[in-house]
Amino acid sequence: MVFKITDLKPQRRNKDRLSVYLDGEFAFGLQEATAMGLFIGQDLTESEIEALKQADAVEWAKQTAYRLLSLRPRSTVEVRRHLQKKQVEDEVIDRVIDRLQELQLLDDNAFARYWVEQRETFKPRSRRALQYELFQKGLSRQVIEQAIAEVDETAAARRAGEKKAQRWAYLSEEEFQAKMHGFLGRRGFSYAVISDVASQLWQERDVDGGLNEI
Repeated sequence: MVFKITDLKPQRRNKDRLSVYLDGEFAFGLQEATAMGLFIGQDLTESEIEALKQADAVEWAKQTAYRLLSLRPRSTVEVRRHLQKKQVEDEVIDRVIDRLQELQLLDDNAFARYWVEQRETFKPRSRRALQYELFQKGLSRQVIEQAIAEVDETAAARRAGEKKAQRWAYLSEEEFQAKMHGFLGRRGFSYAVISDVASQLWQERDVDGGLNEI
């Protein structure tokens, strides 16, 4: 059976989609990218219509993934979970992920390095804490171990504790140590690392507003 395109109209609620009318009646919507090449008066067979719908499902999922990735890098599993929540079919998800990987927009090794670098810069954590976070992102053990291999836990704990040390400089040693141990403990650092760093920061504290080098 053959159908004729009688109109192509931008949708009111979504300007990136076109409404396709066949034989005078609304038939389905398509992303603009999918609808490129269609024209009024064109004949479409049932198989061509089905192919357009399949291509549109992939295009919609791809655009959804692009929007997610525009916020920050993501792991493959994060993208998959996001598309699954949008009720995208697994076959379509696989095609989108393959395409994103071809474009190097999805790379678990690069994502793991990015995540560790961001944590090291803004919210230093222990290797164990980083390992847990990356596991939650769906990364493999091998990828995780490579990403955290060079993390210096003592240096990370010190960076994490320095600002707090300034804030707590006027506390008694007992209060200072208790707060620092609690704070660094929540970041996943071991007792041994915390004890060394907390002692250093206490000795170096500056009640005038900074840390003294000793």
